[in-house]
Amino acid sequence: MRLWYDFHLHSCLSPCGDGDMTPYNIVNMAKLSGYDVIALTDHNTTGNCRSAVEAGREAELIVLPGMELCTSEEIHVVFLFPGLERAEAFGAYIKTTLPPIKNKPKLFGEQLYMDARDQVLGSEELLLVTASSVSIEEVRSLAKEYGGFCFPAHVDRSSFSILSSLGAVPPELGFCCAEISLGADAEALREQHPILRTMRILRSSDSHYLEDMPDPRWSIRPESAEPEDVIAFLARDFLNMK
Repeated sequence: MRLWYDFHLHSCLSPCGDGDMTPYNIVNMAKLSGYDVIALTDHNTTGNCRSAVEAGREAELIVLPGMELCTSEEIHVVFLFPGLERAEAFGAYIKTTLPPIKNKPKLFGEQLYMDARDQVLGSEELLLVTASSVSIEEVRSLAKEYGGFCFPAHVDRSSFSILSSLGAVPPELGFCCAEISLGADAEALREQHPILRTMRILRSSDSHYLEDMPDPRWSIRPESAEPEDVIAFLARDFLNMK
């Protein structure tokens, strides 16, 4: 089965996310564009995932609940989950690892909780774009503990990436996937960092604005469209599939 995907999207709950990035708008823009599966991955929170999954159910689009975690090293890592309960439990835990800094909407932007029909449910007072106390060494075990899957985000970028922070993807961290930006040169990155040749390379948009959501360009081939099978496909050993 071939599925067109975008596993890195931000809603208006991310303070850097545009107000038009509501769960309903994200889902229906993705559906109109031709995606089969997307993930909502707000900064350090899963708070709008339930609304996105509900909107996806109505639009007949697969929505994986997720998060873009900022580790203590300021490395961004994308987490994906097969179901809401596990995602929300993980989100509740991560909230306890964030510094108690209040958001300043005029400086950082609003952090809005929305329902599946674009109604504002409230706002988050805790600033969500800080670094958690979770280290990069902990992320895979945490993903396993909460029944999810994780991979380093936009590794090609000059900030908030594993390469910019550590200079490499240490093999002992055990990642089998890595995300690169849509316009990144995958072969040049593999040449510079040979470990990437052993990993599945994903490309997602990291969209914070509706107009930044591109038409589908990248696909995966899991056994089925069920969220569990999508994540199982991503988690499978890439080298053994060649």
